[in-house]
Amino acid sequence: MRRTASPLSLTLLGLGVFLLVLAPMLSWYVTPRAKVNPIDIDATTIFTGKGSYFDTGEVKTLTGQDLTITRKVRGAVAESEKAGAAIWDVSTSVDHEGTLPAEDPKDSLQWTLERWVTDRKTNRPVHCCKEKPYIEGEAFLKMPFDVKPRSYRLWDSTAGQTVVLEYKGKKKIQGYEGMHFAGKIDKKDAIKTGTRQVPGVLVGSKAGGQVMAEEWYSNHAIELVADQRTGRVIYAQTGPRKTLRAPGASADGEVVLLESEKIAFTTETQETQVKLAKDGTKLLKLVSETLPIGGGGAGLALTVTGGFLVVRGRDRSSTQEPSTM
Repeated sequence: MRRTASPLSLTLLGLGVFLLVLAPMLSWYVTPRAKVNPIDIDATTIFTGKGSYFDTGEVKTLTGQDLTITRKVRGAVAESEKAGAAIWDVSTSVDHEGTLPAEDPKDSLQWTLERWVTDRKTNRPVHCCKEKPYIEGEAFLKMPFDVKPRSYRLWDSTAGQTVVLEYKGKKKIQGYEGMHFAGKIDKKDAIKTGTRQVPGVLVGSKAGGQVMAEEWYSNHAIELVADQRTGRVIYAQTGPRKTLRAPGASADGEVVLLESEKIAFTTETQETQVKLAKDGTKLLKLVSETLPIGGGGAGLALTVTGGFLVVRGRDRSSTQEPSTM
């Protein structure tokens, strides 16, 4: 019995069919599974800038001081796998020169410990797993994947609500282009965030002794620059203003607890975030575009070539078959 197809033609045909099947799988199956918020995150971002803070020792607000915000994010891996969501424990401390380095974050000027839970694909909040606080919005420590040129609602923990960030166009950070968003909470729209017991004289209260002073918050400017494909924030800037007022008083005579017009990512943090954004973008582009398109093209070419060789082998075998007459 004559062989009708060479091993080479069958190999080319088989490889071509394999690549044709693999190409759409990379787009439809692998890519969605690559575009998920990580659960094993362990990252630190640092903001620095000039500002003012209330010194309890001197009992007055000091101006023109160096301020540092340190944010540490760690993923709760086991809990995330069980919940099917990204569970991140977030420690944020605000320090001045006198509290740095702070061995215990409780010694900082301000310190918060939160647990943020989000859907790994959509970046939307998931209300479970001992989250703290109850967050809303669609943008948090990162933006969603495939960032669009539109407004987004950013969760501001200090305000206890979302802030609308408007799209401002493209902006380069450390030579890498991202999508720029900005928003603010005007002083006239300051938000009451709580109360604190203080000596009445501190906030100009006519009542003697201690009073429950009101804490108010506004923000000069909130800016983010995010990588379009991964949603990773490569630059962040904030301008918090926290004050104390006598119970029921207006903004006149308020005491400044913390204020800065600009506290932003350090150069080192920017460089780290840009590198991570580049790496993530390359990976997503590889599995969603480069490999599917290249593999599909190569698969088609190999399938056509292999098929042609198989058919030609059969034709030659047919013409060489000896007569039985």
